[in-house]
Amino acid sequence: QVQLVESGGGLVQAGGSLRLSCAASGRTFSSYAMGWFRQAPGKEREFVAAISWRDGSSTYYADSVKGRFTISRDNAKNMVYLQMDSLKPEDTAVYYCAARYFGYTSNSSGYAYWGQGTQVTVSS
Repeated sequence: QVQLVESGGGLVQAGGSLRLSCAASGRTFSSYAMGWFRQAPGKEREFVAAISWRDGSSTYYADSVKGRFTISRDNAKNMVYLQMDSLKPEDTAVYYCAARYFGYTSNSSGYAYWGQGTQVTVSS
């Protein structure tokens, strides 16, 4: 089992950057594929990015963030990150970190473990 805690959210102007962090508990962190999802008010939770288990050599992005966001992991620190650049007002949402064993997916139902979320607000 793994527990996840997100941090790094905040208020930023359009065009700015934020780096979200997700701290994971447990000694088998490298066995988990990790994902970032977001949920805006009145909308369903949507996939943002995912990274493969073990060495994180594979990444996958939603079209809406491709080229602007970068997901990475540091297994030695049990951390996963989401670097967000060129932020837009439509990126405003609560961002969630999620974990699942082995293979990554963009389907939120495939993730067994979730953090509490961190708010990102992008002003125009």
